[in-house]
Amino acid sequence: MTAFSATDAAFEGFRITREKPKILLIWAGFYMIISFLMPVLLVTMGGQDLMALEAAANDKSADSAAALQNFTALLPLYAVLLPVGLAVQAVLASAVYRAILRPSDTGFGYLRLGQDELRLALLTLIYFVLSLIAVTLVVVVGGIGAGIAYSVLGSPLFGVALGLFFLGLLFFVAVRLSLAPVMTFAEQRIRVFESWNLTKGQFWKLVGAYVLAIASVVVVLVLAMVIFMAIAAIAAGGDIASVSKIFAPDLSSVAAYFTIPMIIYTIFGAFLNAFYYAVLVAPAAVAYRELSKA
Repeated sequence: MTAFSATDAAFEGFRITREKPKILLIWAGFYMIISFLMPVLLVTMGGQDLMALEAAANDKSADSAAALQNFTALLPLYAVLLPVGLAVQAVLASAVYRAILRPSDTGFGYLRLGQDELRLALLTLIYFVLSLIAVTLVVVVGGIGAGIAYSVLGSPLFGVALGLFFLGLLFFVAVRLSLAPVMTFAEQRIRVFESWNLTKGQFWKLVGAYVLAIASVVVVLVLAMVIFMAIAAIAAGGDIASVSKIFAPDLSSVAAYFTIPMIIYTIFGAFLNAFYYAVLVAPAAVAYRELSKA
């Protein structure tokens, strides 16, 4: 097993988007299509119920039974949006993996919808279930341990320390298993726990790569949003309130949702999200590529 450079892994997404800007355009175009279709589903299948839920959340005197009825009415919407969101995530992650691990398999911007994407989606569902189980166990065991410690010692400090220990343990496990998606893609088999052996002795390098990638992309996204908001405010004649409505859109109809500022923001956001995926998914692919070498 060879080592890998945390710095190289962290900035691999930047390298890809810089050297292959056409791929970024294709990924942004794909995400843009999804970004225009999802609100249509959102508004047509549950716009009124979502607005009612929001109103109930802001009204302390609202009828809880009515809020529950609105939430139940949204279940068909969630049944559509969640699989679509899972598929989009799998498609984009696979595209980044291909760009790094199979650079000659270009196709249309490395985008596919096949067995690779299906395996990644299934792995995500498996990890979701395992995460729920792990968090439940941590809460139960931690709560019992903290309660016993408090009754014996009369101080909550042990409970706080126990909680921090379990959070650290969950984080450690998450990092050690973080190469499972790229392993699943590269080896074309669902890999749930095999990442554990591959990442032995690489915990801090992986953390460094992930933290550096996250910090870098956050800086870029914040600067991009500041520039966008400034330009949008100038275009709106200094009316910041009208620009800020893009973060709380009108869900009463499709026409009401897709205002001019929202359309511009959707296009702008598609490029940001494509860049975001490239930067955050790439480090694991680079780490796997290097660590899996004989």
